[in-house]
Amino acid sequence: MVATLWPGVDPEWSRTISVPSTSAVDAPGTVRRWHVLDNGAQLSRRGLAPVGTLLCVHGNPTWSYLWRTLLAAGSDAAHPWRVVAVDQLDMGYSERSGTFRRLADRINDLGDLTDALDLDGPVVTVGHDWGGVISLGWALAHPRQVTGVVLTNTAVHHPSDSAIPPALRLALHPLVHRWGTTTSDAFLRVTHSLANPPLPADVRDAYMAPYRGASRRAGVGNFVADIPADASHPSFPALTRVAEGLRRLKVPALMLWGPRDPIFSDRYLKDLISRLPHAEVHRFEGAGHLVAEDRDIATPVFQWLVEHGGVSAREPATVEETTSGGQRPNDAARPSPSGFRPLGDLLGGLATGPAKGDIAVAEMARDGSVSRSLSWQQLDRNILDLASGLREAGVGNGSRVSLMVPPGVDLTVALYACLRIGAVVVVADAGLGTRGLGRALKGASADFLIGIDKALAAASVLGWPGRRISVRDLPAARRRILGVETSLAALAGLGARHGSGRPMHVVDPDVPAAVLFTSGSTGPAKGVLYTHRQLAAMRDTLAETFGIRPGARLVAGFAPFALLGPALGAVSVTPDMDVTAPRTLTARALADAAAAIEATVVFASPAALRNVLATRDGVGAAGHQALEAVGLLLSAGAPVPEPLLAQVQRLLPRASLHTPYGMTEALPVTDISLEQIQAADAETAAGTVAGAGNGVCVGKPVHGARVAVVPLAADGTAPGSDAVTKAGVTGEILVSAAHVKEAYDRLWLTQRESISLPGWHRTGDVGHFDDAGRLWVEGRLAHVVTAPGAVVTPVGAERAIERLDCVRLAAITGVGPAGTQAVVAVVETVPPSRKAGLAAPALAGRVREAALEAGVKVSAVLAVPAQPTDIRHNAKIDRTRLSGWASLVLAGGRPGEP
Repeated sequence: MVATLWPGVDPEWSRTISVPSTSAVDAPGTVRRWHVLDNGAQLSRRGLAPVGTLLCVHGNPTWSYLWRTLLAAGSDAAHPWRVVAVDQLDMGYSERSGTFRRLADRINDLGDLTDALDLDGPVVTVGHDWGGVISLGWALAHPRQVTGVVLTNTAVHHPSDSAIPPALRLALHPLVHRWGTTTSDAFLRVTHSLANPPLPADVRDAYMAPYRGASRRAGVGNFVADIPADASHPSFPALTRVAEGLRRLKVPALMLWGPRDPIFSDRYLKDLISRLPHAEVHRFEGAGHLVAEDRDIATPVFQWLVEHGGVSAREPATVEETTSGGQRPNDAARPSPSGFRPLGDLLGGLATGPAKGDIAVAEMARDGSVSRSLSWQQLDRNILDLASGLREAGVGNGSRVSLMVPPGVDLTVALYACLRIGAVVVVADAGLGTRGLGRALKGASADFLIGIDKALAAASVLGWPGRRISVRDLPAARRRILGVETSLAALAGLGARHGSGRPMHVVDPDVPAAVLFTSGSTGPAKGVLYTHRQLAAMRDTLAETFGIRPGARLVAGFAPFALLGPALGAVSVTPDMDVTAPRTLTARALADAAAAIEATVVFASPAALRNVLATRDGVGAAGHQALEAVGLLLSAGAPVPEPLLAQVQRLLPRASLHTPYGMTEALPVTDISLEQIQAADAETAAGTVAGAGNGVCVGKPVHGARVAVVPLAADGTAPGSDAVTKAGVTGEILVSAAHVKEAYDRLWLTQRESISLPGWHRTGDVGHFDDAGRLWVEGRLAHVVTAPGAVVTPVGAERAIERLDCVRLAAITGVGPAGTQAVVAVVETVPPSRKAGLAAPALAGRVREAALEAGVKVSAVLAVPAQPTDIRHNAKIDRTRLSGWASLVLAGGRPGEP
């Protein structure tokens, strides 16, 4: 044992301790030698009094080395914590006992060690893998000492109706087990290979060091053999006691998870959340089983400790009794306050009022006719029937239901039915692509999945979570193949037969109602959690800002608005298009949809509007007449250039054109009309309003919203805590409103960062105000370029470049180290370039001149046939991707496609 050879470990932490054993597998009077990494003596020598103790327990086949970053962080004088990271018996550098120690023995062993260490509270346990179960077992047995628990990829329960993970199943196979875990070091090497990024060679060697030789690996094999694969296993009762005990453990809890774990997948996280529903959870996308190696976990752990006041000894573990039904008293539905109106509040009145027979929601066919529709009366009846049927099928208050259904009648009915019974709808846009969609759905861990055939097939092949419900009735053989239990039609029929007279769930306005996923244009799509109150506030904000009242008729070329239409009392139709690709909306499809319902409102993304203009020659006289009747057009999701809006105005001559600014986390935030955009551009050109220009003017805050900025620092970050509205100050945009999201789902760190200024949501966008109080968006904080002596925001220069007749879309990005980045312009040309690479000298010159007029000096100009854009909007340019590609090209690499 040579502690000096362990990278990241202070040799002073390493110690051994003799511990009297009380284990039933040891003879009376047995003393066991334990190895621990313990910074307690070091803290004492430095005169630092620890806030408490972190008791860290590794799993199989790691050792205390796993927790070295926590030991280093706990040794910081700013937040001293004693960190005791144990090597379990038969593991690491602790004694090889020569006995087979089961789960109950190991929990008891840990208690022997903490007794020998005279470990008193406050103690926060930290566990990984089977060390998670053991640490929780210790916590339940020591309620007077434990004040918090931290878990990384682990499990306390395995469903009896499903097989254990394939990797463990293989390790347990009689022909493989001994050779794979003990005779050879295969099990260790496979586990270490799960790290992402791969472990450095010296770190990998440190993990291997205690297990060199078969005689030192018996504990590895025994740990695997002690996995309770079913109820007949000797350790199953001990595991069950831990699992059930967690339901009564009321101390702060933090779960840090690697979703790419082939062993402890998200289904085990979901189970843990059900047992510790108050836990804070963060899933590190891209991280796997060795999450403590894949990501920095020390920083969030100590942030969490600070936020919970050091989880002090004054807050020991408590046990809370459950009701006979297993529901905690504070989980019961509370009566709805008098001022709150649920999202679908208008539906009942419309279903019984004068308009009850009018179309409420419709779908368009390829030939321009209405293929399917429901009246307000039918819509309300179908929602009630399906709600009752879903409840009969087990969908209840708090159940998560993933809706994999295209906008239209079925999705509308399913969404409002789920909300009616208190279920949480999970809406992930199919436009995220298969990988992105799978990542989102697994992260949300839905209990049920309602889908069309294509979605059900993907769920079956890719292992998406949730009991499956098909939109349409399927043949028995098809149902078996896809694992489908029932259909919407069958459930609605069941509800119609048995649901009459049963009271509906009383909606608590402050419990989760929906998880809506972002577009994934700036990293992996994030789940955004909304309560019923916040969804209702979104509805009310849209109604007040844009004057959308019951009786309005909406063509929704963007899926979220198709769902909000009924809540606004608006007749809603989705045009014939691929909703996962907005640019597929044609002018004829838009006109047909408008004619079908005599539309007064249209919502379409900028990419959709571009294609509408490109295909406007296909619109006949009747179509033009229908479009001329539209009074309001909304377009959001990305900046909409004024020339594009001016062309749209000619197609919809009577419409007031608005481009609200917002995001999945808060929609809308500000609003501006075409006339106001033109006025802002004119004032910018004339220089009559201070602060005007250098970005996209998105107008003033909408009804009930406040907007401010945190000023940018010289390094391109926004580290301050002052929310300002002074003209000309560029900073990160903040928003405060009743319709801002509740949280990022299972992304505790992301949520914490987004609300670091109390009362505000940090949007991640940058911008400034002008003297007229209008907001100008300059880009994303992550896309700010830090050039020598200057901080460059991209949008102002991009807009200037896009005014060139030879440029369709432009992107400004940075190449090189922060602080010394070169500013690079990447342009999509008109006509498109045949291949990507350096721009022709003449084009490069024009681009540089245009950017310089906006105050930006461009070092290099590249041209691409098409900009890489997000899938949902087909408009947001992936500047991060372009930066990496541009770096390669400018270094002399083969251009390829960005």
